[in-house]
Amino acid sequence: MVKRLRQTLKDERGTSFPLIVAVALALVIILCGISEYMRLMIIASGVRDAVQSAVISTVNDNYDGVYQGVREGYSGGYKPDGSSWSESINYGDVYTRLDKTLGLRDENGYHVKYAGKAVEFRLSGLSVNIRNAQLAPSDPKNARAFLADTSILLEVPVSFGGKSLPPMHINLKVQAKYMPLF
Repeated sequence: MVKRLRQTLKDERGTSFPLIVAVALALVIILCGISEYMRLMIIASGVRDAVQSAVISTVNDNYDGVYQGVREGYSGGYKPDGSSWSESINYGDVYTRLDKTLGLRDENGYHVKYAGKAVEFRLSGLSVNIRNAQLAPSDPKNARAFLADTSILLEVPVSFGGKSLPPMHINLKVQAKYMPLF
C-alpha cells in the first residue's frame, strides 16, 4: 500500500491531484476546528476573569462590615447588636458589575453579549454563596475564612459546522477570600 501511494505521488500524469486536494481540505478543516476551540477557550477565560473581578469587588465591599480580629488571626462579617454580635453580609450585585464590565444586555433571564447582531455568549444561573468566618473561634489557625463561592452558566454558540453543533455550556466556578492585609 505504501509502495502504491509513493508510485501515485511520483506519477506525472496528474492522478495525485485529487489526493493533494483532499489532504489540503483535511488540513483546513483541522485548523478551523483548532481555531474554534481556541476562540471558545478565550471567551471562557475572559468571562471567568470578569466574574472573578466582580466577586472580588463584592468581597471587598464587605470590608466595612468585617469585624477586625486580626490580632487573633480571624475576621468575619459581623456587627454589634446590643450586647452580642450579628452577621452582616453584603452579597452585592454581581450581575450589574458583569453587565458593565463585559457590555452585556439583560434579555429573558439571560445576560447576553453581542458581536454585531450575532450572540457571542450568554450568562445565566448566577449563584453567590458567602461563607462567613467564625466569630472568635477556639482555633484561629484552622478557622474557616470569609469566603465567596460563585458559579455561573456560560453558553457560547459554536460557529464551526453551522447550526449542526450544539452550543458549548460551561459552569464556571470562582472563589474569592477576604484576607486582611494589616
